[in-house]
Parts: sequence; C-alpha cells; structure tokens
Amino acid sequence: MNDKTLIVIEGPTAVGKTAFAIDMALQYRTEIISADSRQFYKELNIGVARPSEAELAIVKHHFVAHISVMDYYSVSKFEQDVLTLLETLFETHATVVMVGGSGLYVNAVCHGIDELPDPDPKLRAEIASLYEQEGLEACQNKLLQLDPVFYRQIDLANHKRVLRAIEVCLQTGKPYSQLRTSTKKQRPFHIQRIALNRDKTNLYQRIDQRVDTMIAVGLINEALPLYAHRTLNALNTVGYKELFAYFDGKISIEQAITDIKTHSRRYAKRQLTWLNAQEGLQWQLL
Repeated sequence: MNDKTLIVIEGPTAVGKTAFAIDMALQYRTEIISADSRQFYKELNIGVARPSEAELAIVKHHFVAHISVMDYYSVSKFEQDVLTLLETLFETHATVVMVGGSGLYVNAVCHGIDELPDPDPKLRAEIASLYEQEGLEACQNKLLQLDPVFYRQIDLANHKRVLRAIEVCLQTGKPYSQLRTSTKKQRPFHIQRIALNRDKTNLYQRIDQRVDTMIAVGLINEALPLYAHRTLNALNTVGYKELFAYFDGKISIEQAITDIKTHSRRYAKRQLTWLNAQEGLQWQLL
C-alpha cells in the first residue's frame, strides 16, 4: 500500500474540520474516518457536533455513532479497527481522509501506541472509588508512590490520566513509565497531516455560537436521559457534564451554558497546545 495516502485533518473544536474534510473527500472521491472519540457514541449527537444527516449522506463516514456509551472502547482497539478498515478502503481508493480533534486517537493510527493491558473492571472501580471518596490529591499521591517518574511527567490536573496510570501500575506490577516506549510504528501508506486554525477571536466566537445553537436545537433534552449514567467515562464530556451539574441543582441553566462555552474554549486551547508540539503538520489558517 506504499502508494496510498491517508490525509489527516486536525484542529481545535469548532474550527471547521467537518466541512473541510468533506470538501477534501469529495475532491479525492473517497471516504472519511472519524477520529473524534466523542462522536463514536450513538447517544451523543448535538453535544459533540456530530456531522448532520445531510453531511453523512454526502460522503460515507466511518466510526460515527458506532458504539454505545455503555460499551468499552480503547485507543488500541480504535488503532486496530482503523488499520483493518484502511486495508479495505485502499483497495478501491488511492486516498482516504481521517478527521478529528482527539489527538491520542490520531497518533495511534499515525504512529501506533504502547501496548498496555485492557482495564480490569474491578480494579478500575476501586480506583474510581478512591477518586470519588478521597479526591484527586489522594490519587496523585498514590501515583507518586507507584511511579515517581511518570508523576513528574504527567499533567496532574488530568484525573483520567492519573487514574489510568495508577490502574496500569497496579495491574502490571510495573511503573507505567517503564511500559511507555513511545516507539513510532511504520505504516504501509503515506500520511499527510493538515492542522486547521483560525484567528483566536474568530474561533472563540464560533465556539460560543455553536454552544448557543446546540442549546437551541435540543441539547438539554438530549442530555436528560443520559443523566442516570453520568458517572460513565464517556459522559465526562464538555456539554454534558455542565448540564448534569444543572440537573443536580448545583448551578443555573445560564451558568451551565456559560460553563460549556468556557470549557470549550479551554479545550480548544489544549488541543492547539498539543498540535503545536507535533511534528510534520501542515498548518492552514481558515
């Protein structure tokens, strides 16, 4: 397949990746693979800006609404699923487009990831209980005991990464840092990575407008039936967790909307920070 090319469209939330990817796919008469981990879930639509039915009808998309929030799905599983699909798509297409803002998932396809054990449900529940009962600081201290090297490398404010590192340490009996080889795997196809961006003021305006539109077209009603499952990792997502706080009576709906906008802008900033640290990206200002 070394004459085949995977074009990867990346960028912060609300920058315009979906429209850009569709235009690119039409140009190459090909199909689109979604690498947006929030759009994998059938139950999440409005709040994750899933492509509309009209957009999905224009170009065939893969990995959109293909699993439930109740299902276990990992980055390594996504990597293998995409590589298997690409073998088939490259039989009839010289080029395939992949689009998404989930950097870890993009990198898994482009470079591979370290092979780590699948989660142990019982152990994961125990660690989650530690977080819920004693808080993030207790988990940080636990990680410091288990793996002081990774403790100094990790974003300690990212509780999901802290909990996963503890889980791997306890499950394998080895420090997480020793299992992270970061060795890039060679792929049998070319990879072209395009990163989209906009002027910050324009990007933040688009984020605010998108949130207002989400509320107007029914995000609150979409979130209501998910409230009973709010502890699921898949629902620890901007747009839903703020509404769950509103349903809990902790904040007003006005504050929830404000928080969604604020957290979306912070998420965009983190995405851009991550992208700026990547090599080989072709930046395009929209």
